[in-house]
Amino acid sequence: MTIEQLRHYRAYTPHPFTKAERDKVTLLFGGLHWRAERLLQAVLENLGYRAKSLPPVSREDLFRGRELADIGQCCPTTFTTGNLVNYLEKERDRIGAQAVERDYVYVTAGSCGSCRFGQYHQSYELALRNIGLDNFRLFLMAQDSLDQGNATGDGLEFNMALTLGAVWAVLCSDVLRDLEYQIRPYEVVPGSTQRAVKAAVEELYQVFRARPVRGRKWGVLGWHVTTNYFVDALKHVRRHFETIEVDRLRVKPKVKITGEFYLQTVESMANYSIHGWLEEEGAEVYPAAVAIWLDYNIRFAAERLRDSRGVGPLAGPKAAGLRVLSRLLRFSYDRLRGALMNIPRAMPDQYELQRLASPFFDHRLSGGEGDMLIGKALWAHLSRKAHMTCELSPYGCMPNTMSVGAMAAVQGKHPDLLYAPLEIKGDSEVHALSRCQMVLSEALKRAQGEFEAALACAGLSEVQARGLLDARPEMRTALYQVPHLGAAGTAANTVLALAGRRL
Repeated sequence: MTIEQLRHYRAYTPHPFTKAERDKVTLLFGGLHWRAERLLQAVLENLGYRAKSLPPVSREDLFRGRELADIGQCCPTTFTTGNLVNYLEKERDRIGAQAVERDYVYVTAGSCGSCRFGQYHQSYELALRNIGLDNFRLFLMAQDSLDQGNATGDGLEFNMALTLGAVWAVLCSDVLRDLEYQIRPYEVVPGSTQRAVKAAVEELYQVFRARPVRGRKWGVLGWHVTTNYFVDALKHVRRHFETIEVDRLRVKPKVKITGEFYLQTVESMANYSIHGWLEEEGAEVYPAAVAIWLDYNIRFAAERLRDSRGVGPLAGPKAAGLRVLSRLLRFSYDRLRGALMNIPRAMPDQYELQRLASPFFDHRLSGGEGDMLIGKALWAHLSRKAHMTCELSPYGCMPNTMSVGAMAAVQGKHPDLLYAPLEIKGDSEVHALSRCQMVLSEALKRAQGEFEAALACAGLSEVQARGLLDARPEMRTALYQVPHLGAAGTAANTVLALAGRRL
């Protein structure tokens, strides 16, 4: 190789995206479940952007990502790179390479702590170069800006209206998703919950698309926190669930989903469609709310500031401000839960999660979701929120490997904690799901035993319990809130509610 053939490393710098292009260029994005992505599309369109979420990740995306991108990347990037490339190749064949580079921009997350997340854009760039789209524009979204220097131009304005619109889209989709996952395993008419959710999301899409933008900067925050606009919208869409009949005496193990942010959130082949698979296996899934991850990031930032008091400027007041922000987030989340009859579950307290995890994992370690993964597993187990925890970790992810390793000590102290850590590689589905199935079979036994203990506590047989349930038709509706009476399972708590007892 000659000196002329050597190429020095250069940071990826896209061509600018300008305000004048907003009505012509489509922003592509992805990485969440479909409900949140649909509402985020509405937020962007509300602010004058053209936006489109990428299709759900497929196995073909995995193969394409491996073929074209950096072999050192971890699992989520393999999927997301292949997902972007496959979509752009179809568009290139339809309208040509120059039109694709002119008419599309990709916006994705691109900064993190102790992992390779900050270098993902190099994998994207390599894949795009390999398919002849060298000039395609890719922008990385950090916590408070687009992380590409001054190259972005003024096309995508990262302001309070966009940020808070995205946050409220996440909060609304979180509570709706939690409601959905509590209803669908018990629906009498298959498919009725999915139809209701689709109708609700489309109505919320119109609500976010027509969102009034009030005030500037802090005025926008004040409006979002105090308005009834989103609460009223959720009250309106809940009518889609009112006619769904459920049978909550079906005994099902409840499975808490945790893990790396992307894998615990999406519903696609990127995580072996684990949510749907668990339901098919007879489980009730307790999904991971994106809002909890937001709350974790606020807590983590506040603790870093607290540790720097006396060194960093205004560290104490800034930490106090973040604690207020956390309270506002939780207050807003609870208001939206209330609009859905408080059936969606409250967020766990971040400092309680930290307390539970502190003997096993230092709260200063970031990456993945840090001590929250261990804290959530212990919280779900000790508070009887779920029968088992399924943690989804990307293949080759160092932060999640640390969490899984620490869980060995947790299980040593809590041997009755049912824990299924799945390392997601994309092509080892049978192995991963068979491991989960072994733990799930134990969870089913635990749920059945709990149900029988609830019947004994209530002094009822299953036939008698069903007779009492038939006599209370309100308990067979989807919007009846089953109280938590000391059991993890919905069926056991329903029996206890029928008898007015606690386990």
